[in-house]
Amino acid sequence: MVVPYKHEPFTDFTVEANKKAYLAGLETVESYLGRDYDLIIGGERISTDDKIVSVNPSNREEVVGRVSKANRELAEKAMQIADKTFQTWRKTKPEMRADILFRAAAIIRRRKHEFSALLTKEAGKPWNEADADTAEAIDFLEYYGRQMLKLKDGIPVESRPIEYNRFNYIPLGVGVIISPWNFPFAIMAGMTTAALVAGNTVLLKPASTTPVVAAKFMEVLEEAGLPAGVVNYIPGSGAEVGDYLVDHPRTRFISFTGSRDVGLRIFERASKLNDGQIWLKRVIAEMGGKDTIVVDKEADLELAAKSIVASAFGFSGQKCSACSRAVILEDVYDQVVDRVVELTKELRLADPTDPTTNMGPVNDQGAFDKIMSYVEIGNQEGKLLHGGKGDDSKGWFIEPTIFGDVAEDARLMKEEIFGPVVAICKAKDFDHAIDIANNTEYGLTGAVITNNRANIEKAREDFHVGNLYFNRGCTGAIVGYQPFGGFNMSGTDSKAGGPDYLVLHMQAKTTSEML
Repeated sequence: MVVPYKHEPFTDFTVEANKKAYLAGLETVESYLGRDYDLIIGGERISTDDKIVSVNPSNREEVVGRVSKANRELAEKAMQIADKTFQTWRKTKPEMRADILFRAAAIIRRRKHEFSALLTKEAGKPWNEADADTAEAIDFLEYYGRQMLKLKDGIPVESRPIEYNRFNYIPLGVGVIISPWNFPFAIMAGMTTAALVAGNTVLLKPASTTPVVAAKFMEVLEEAGLPAGVVNYIPGSGAEVGDYLVDHPRTRFISFTGSRDVGLRIFERASKLNDGQIWLKRVIAEMGGKDTIVVDKEADLELAAKSIVASAFGFSGQKCSACSRAVILEDVYDQVVDRVVELTKELRLADPTDPTTNMGPVNDQGAFDKIMSYVEIGNQEGKLLHGGKGDDSKGWFIEPTIFGDVAEDARLMKEEIFGPVVAICKAKDFDHAIDIANNTEYGLTGAVITNNRANIEKAREDFHVGNLYFNRGCTGAIVGYQPFGGFNMSGTDSKAGGPDYLVLHMQAKTTSEML
């Protein structure tokens, strides 16, 4: 009997011992900054001359690591090994696969502050955001291991006196995992382990700005006893390696988290039949959002303001679930907006290695330039209430930025920015607020702050998002508690960290024996 699991607790950094442990984690990470990392294909470490250079987004001069870069030839080698390994891995006991996840979770738990400190260095995450990322990685491993043990015997179906019927799940094959930079540990680990615990083999292509944490995760899987060839670590360019593997006739499924445009490209390419391909490829995609907090006139206005600030500016707004827009009923608009500005002024934008930092840098120069272009759009479409400045002289820092009085059909209200910019819009009444919230092609997360029960029930039915929260912010889904995924252009609503996620990595087989 596996012990029921409750999610990994977040670290309280007001406790001095925890603070010292995190600082020790930073020292550990600093001791191996700048080292080289090889590809891992079939357990073999392969160094290439072409490297991905991962830098600290707070200080672009600081190299976190140099990671060997896969090309098409190496991607093909990895595919052949993964395809061959699948023939043995698919027949391993689910209990053994789950045990590898439980052991890996225990190893990460022992190295928790080191991994979080690496996220601070490589992804620019402040302490609390990095700690939550690592905790979520642990949660995914613990949760998916337990889910596999629930699914291993299939689901009961009816039999008759003349026959005995079974309904079981079998693995799919080789999966290509294309993971994002914004949760470079949690989502990468969750996508990878869901695939392998279900009996598939994996080609892992992590985001090019955060490949070192994935290399460190490979060390954990090896220590936990994962056989060679089950997960193959092949960072590389999307145009060269990504497209090649998405198109490959032996690719059985693609699991992707990232932007709308890249997700659509993958979905389109995966739909095409290639020479030698004998299946329809499955695509599991999470593609972003344009998430809204609605503030009713009957609401805790302090809670509303705090929820908007935390959801808009946590990890510099670089979450697909981030509050990119707030829709506030006109009766309380001025009061809430004034408080949002006051709270935002208290945020400290600085190097995230400092424990007093609330907000660190954005991901890279491309992200910086895109976000600043939206700040320019915001200056045309709304009233700048706070922020609006960026500094990329050393790292990529952008002030938490608030635009008020934005029209409901403005670009700032409809397009994903993926940065510390929030647009605030006025609504006439609650029905109008829900209409504005739904006026986007995305449908990932949303929140409603209200004490009106009728409006809660209306939103439950009519606010069209995959994750809807009442009287809290719209970020921070917990594995096993709030299965995560969205509608429309937010992806395939695959609900990571939920009871049916593993099934997406398997196919059902019915067997019937005449008696």
